[in-house]
Amino acid sequence: MIPTLSINLHTLIGDDLKAVEAKLREAGLAEQHAAISGALEHLLASGGKRVRPAVSLLTARLLGGEPEHAVSLAASIEMLHTATLVHDDLIDGSLLRRGIPTLNAQWSPAATVLTGDYLFARAAELASQTGSVRVMNAFSRTLMIIINGEINQMFTSRGQAEREDYYRRIYAKTASLFAVAAEAGALLSRADERAVDAMRVYGREVGIAFQIMDDILDFVADEGRLGKPVGSDLRVGLFTLPVLCYMDDHPHDGDIAALLNGRSGDPDIVARVVEAVKQSRAIDTAQAEARAYVARAQAALHHFPNNAYRRALADLGDYFVSRNL
Repeated sequence: MIPTLSINLHTLIGDDLKAVEAKLREAGLAEQHAAISGALEHLLASGGKRVRPAVSLLTARLLGGEPEHAVSLAASIEMLHTATLVHDDLIDGSLLRRGIPTLNAQWSPAATVLTGDYLFARAAELASQTGSVRVMNAFSRTLMIIINGEINQMFTSRGQAEREDYYRRIYAKTASLFAVAAEAGALLSRADERAVDAMRVYGREVGIAFQIMDDILDFVADEGRLGKPVGSDLRVGLFTLPVLCYMDDHPHDGDIAALLNGRSGDPDIVARVVEAVKQSRAIDTAQAEARAYVARAQAALHHFPNNAYRRALADLGDYFVSRNL
């Protein structure tokens, strides 16, 4: 579950992460339907490195938060992430995630939606176990940001090839959850406002870098490792940073023009664009942007003591921009 890092997260927060895993598998209700329990086990067993919970746990440890509440927070963050994946897969019509069938590949849309809704509610219930109104406010705000971002993606982002739209989209989709993971960890620790703001900045910047690297991997990783088709965003009309970087150098590319004119469903065009992006300097340019976001995230940590927890948070950023390349 833990990424390979120069700082050993097993040593720092291994017991906390085990407690998070146990809490994730607890039934939300005594009468929780067996189908929900089975679906949750399927989702949790499908993989994932638990980096979002790790951010919450490391932040709480860095700032002296109460460990039991930190575990509840970390579990709520991962449960919220899991719920978003259930709905995302249904909206996108994805049949595979991490190489295994998605929930909607096996269940009806109605059952899939209801399961996702249950997991959202369970995530909120776990967040409430922290006993912090400010944490619940941050959690609720983030849930609204994520859902609003999904609606924006459905109605306005497809066929858009602008950096402003891209960064707004990936903040809502990914970085907002990293931001609340770090922010709420600071809130639990009753840190001062300067520290809360610094951790929110850390989470936002490192979360943007994380998504940029996901978008790079959508071009350069093999499908077996991705667990989904290469160029999957392009296939649904979404332009990510590697494509935007390619367009900067090739503003008159005919295949890009065809995609902008609504031909994202043409597999031959998509395949040619994927290959063109891979062969250009766009991947290196996009990765450089990701590294710049990591540098800003690491700069936000300078407010805190230079101990093992701070170094682990900084190390996570470096890991995010080097994974699987």
